[in-house]
Amino acid sequence: MSDNPHIISSEELAGMLGRANLSVVDASWYLPAQKRDAKQEFAAAHLPNAVFFDQDAVVDPASALPHTLPPAELFAASVGRLGIAESDTIVVYDGLGLFSAPRVWWLFRTFGARDVRVLDGGLPAWVAAGLPTESGSVDPAPRVFTPRFDRQAVVYLDEMRQRVAAGDVPVADARSAERFEGSAPEPRAGVRGGHMPGALSLPFGDLASDGRLKSPAELRQAFEAAGLDPHAPVITSCGSGVTAAVINLALATLGNEKARLFDGSWTEWGSATDTPMETGPARRAVRS
Repeated sequence: MSDNPHIISSEELAGMLGRANLSVVDASWYLPAQKRDAKQEFAAAHLPNAVFFDQDAVVDPASALPHTLPPAELFAASVGRLGIAESDTIVVYDGLGLFSAPRVWWLFRTFGARDVRVLDGGLPAWVAAGLPTESGSVDPAPRVFTPRFDRQAVVYLDEMRQRVAAGDVPVADARSAERFEGSAPEPRAGVRGGHMPGALSLPFGDLASDGRLKSPAELRQAFEAAGLDPHAPVITSCGSGVTAAVINLALATLGNEKARLFDGSWTEWGSATDTPMETGPARRAVRS
């Protein structure tokens, strides 16, 4: 295994295929504007023995928000039906390289799995390496996933209000700079444009190159350029809690396990009528 406990290369994973207690998970998810169907693409081509994790289905059924963290029992039952146990080595990938897989990496870790990795470069890197894929449906044997929910990994709206008001923990926003500034519309109806007061803009794409997570030195540079200390506590946010996890993954790669994720993210904050917001570039002190 590589020195990074959160990332695995295609070559490394290829050498592990067929091992007991290895679970490979396709976590592909796309925005409507991307006009791609993750389920259809999985049926057409996926990694050997992979299962499909539906990010629109494994959610809190009582919430109207997208991708809301499911109850622990629901998550456990869903991934158990996929043949996954919390003791497995779990490798997660997506069809863009580094987009939606970190959210499922974060979910598994939040619910108690400890050996979870993101495939570096995702499906595109796997295919580019000339490694085999399979097609068709998958019918795994069910297993038991015993959840251990890490409440501290998640920030909910009430606490988010308090943190923003106090300004005591920096907020890293993974949306595009245009959405952060409010100059580009939000993709969901009824959601205001802009950002939380005091938030800092760190588009998730700044942490990747060709669908792969950047080197530790490049990651540190990206955090510092955004005004963030890569070794300090931070709350991550995005549109609906998916790409925020790219920031969590990058921080974990640098040894920072203190990052928390605002699950409702901007969809929840921006659709509320009483939450404060700002537009324009991030306001932060200039370092001397």
